[in-house]
Amino acid sequence: MRVDLDGVSKRYGPTTALADVSLSVADGEFFTLVGPSGCGKTTTLRLLGGFEEPTEGTVRFDGESMAGVPPEARGVGLVFQSYALFPHMTVAENVGYGLRFADPPGGVTTDARIADLLELVGLEGFEDRDPTELSGGQQQRVALARALAPGPELLLLDEPMSALDARLRERLRRDVREIQQELGVTTVYVTHDQAEALAVSDRVAVLSEGHVEQVGRPQELYRRPASRFVAEFLGENNVFDAQVVGTTRGNSTTAGETEGLTVRVQGCDFVLPRVENASDERLTFCVRPAAFEVDSGTNRLTGDVVDSEFLGETTRVHLDWEGTRVVVALDTPPEADELTVGFDPEDAWVL
Repeated sequence: MRVDLDGVSKRYGPTTALADVSLSVADGEFFTLVGPSGCGKTTTLRLLGGFEEPTEGTVRFDGESMAGVPPEARGVGLVFQSYALFPHMTVAENVGYGLRFADPPGGVTTDARIADLLELVGLEGFEDRDPTELSGGQQQRVALARALAPGPELLLLDEPMSALDARLRERLRRDVREIQQELGVTTVYVTHDQAEALAVSDRVAVLSEGHVEQVGRPQELYRRPASRFVAEFLGENNVFDAQVVGTTRGNSTTAGETEGLTVRVQGCDFVLPRVENASDERLTFCVRPAAFEVDSGTNRLTGDVVDSEFLGETTRVHLDWEGTRVVVALDTPPEADELTVGFDPEDAWVL
């Protein structure tokens, strides 16, 4: 199923939850909405599910307007943040609940459909358990199987991993992705976890205060953020405001001699890639922590080590550079109180 939001706004009295949002989700795509609390993610999901109607704009499934179409007639499966399992029903009864109102897809029996889904989510043999006897991860799997039972064309997931511990959340998000790919069901996933959004999605939409900041593939958003908000929200980033002082020709580590911009940050000159839309006077650029290397790189800065966090494969080091906090990711913990680190022009991205 293809899903389109065309100029959708949603207001609750004087409060605007969504403002002129236009998005398209391709058939079979795993599409994630990510952003801080209150940005409009869940409101968007409720509009797709039919639990809310847009104040303005149109929601379309396969080109057909969903105006006035109730949730039960939309062919949508929904997994809630709290799972919302029925405590008085067994696992099998929970999974088969939606089949009370619709025939199982493919002409199979209800029992066969339940058995297939429990096998799909790795819970075969749990049919007669009560939800209270299950772990959080197992409950999440039951909720997913229940949402899939009627064979929905669109699956909506509203922060289904938020109540789980980090290791379980990481494993289950892979499971959800594999199940989605196996079934080919169009999926819209809501999360505030940036790493989760980048890990599971075909494409991601970053929302802020009811607006769409950027839509794209995870690598595109991470490496080429369109705004300062996206740069700072998706993973750690160092964002610098700079003054343009000229152009230069210099040696790039990968491309030989190239033309770039010379910019000044706190009295220090850096060389950046040439960009067409750069201001004549000011610009903002970002550099990911992993791009810095000790005593290496075209552009260098020296800062005092404020904090060092050993994370196993990497060490996150916080530097104080002339009053500005700079975060770098190093292979080994620093051995001095002061570090000189650098980055090459191609490692910077001009916003």
